[in-house]
Amino acid sequence: MIDRFPEGAAMDVKSLAAFNPLYGQQAVRTALNKLSAAGHLRRVRERVGADRSQWVFRTYFSRTPRGDGWWNHFIATGEALPETPPGALPEAAPPARPREESTDAQPPPPEETPAYRALAGLGAADRRLALSAADCATLEPLAAEWLTRGATEAAFRSAMTAGLPPEIHSPAAFTRRRLVDKLPPIRPPHPGHPAVAPPVTRLAECTDCRLPARPQALLGGLCRACRTGGRSVVPPPPARLAPTAVHRHAARARAALYAGANSVDRE
Repeated sequence: MIDRFPEGAAMDVKSLAAFNPLYGQQAVRTALNKLSAAGHLRRVRERVGADRSQWVFRTYFSRTPRGDGWWNHFIATGEALPETPPGALPEAAPPARPREESTDAQPPPPEETPAYRALAGLGAADRRLALSAADCATLEPLAAEWLTRGATEAAFRSAMTAGLPPEIHSPAAFTRRRLVDKLPPIRPPHPGHPAVAPPVTRLAECTDCRLPARPQALLGGLCRACRTGGRSVVPPPPARLAPTAVHRHAARARAALYAGANSVDRE
């Protein structure tokens, strides 16, 4: 169905479920995750113009399944790797080796970039913002945008830790909200100063939870939490009392109040 959609068609879960009423949103989400893991699609957010802060969200689909390396190159450059002619072997191709299949593949260790170090240091500045290695790798593109716009690590740390609430239940979600809401503006270059590196124009997203991350951390287009089902589990609805039980409790409360009022009158 997806390969018949025209260019620019909506590819979100709700639109696909409305287009095909035989499948609910959860079934569509599962199908998209499987297509992503098989190498057929990736979700990307792209900046609209080099001098604008507006982002658009795109889903790229390939009828031919592609490996993570092919998709990482495409997301980084916007260009597809050249196809190998039929019957030709790639130059210096290493011999194929059997690999052990794993359902919980670990992403490669994160590089010690300035953005990663700035995020990792938030926990030392304030324990309420202690982030895990996976959190730092996921939030690294957003933090890198801060440094690209001229924010120093000290200014970044101050912006993230200023005015924290007494208790933070999810340091990663809280930090991501601040990274987006407090993003500094793009400063024009000063005469005589070297030009600032161009800002990030394309970010990879997890196909399931839609959080931005480095392409190397998204195996099959999915972050580790979504690959293991950590984000897809829907919490059970809160238990509710039956109407008869509610009436019974209300009757007991009224009887207790009535008995208390009568005891006061007798005194």
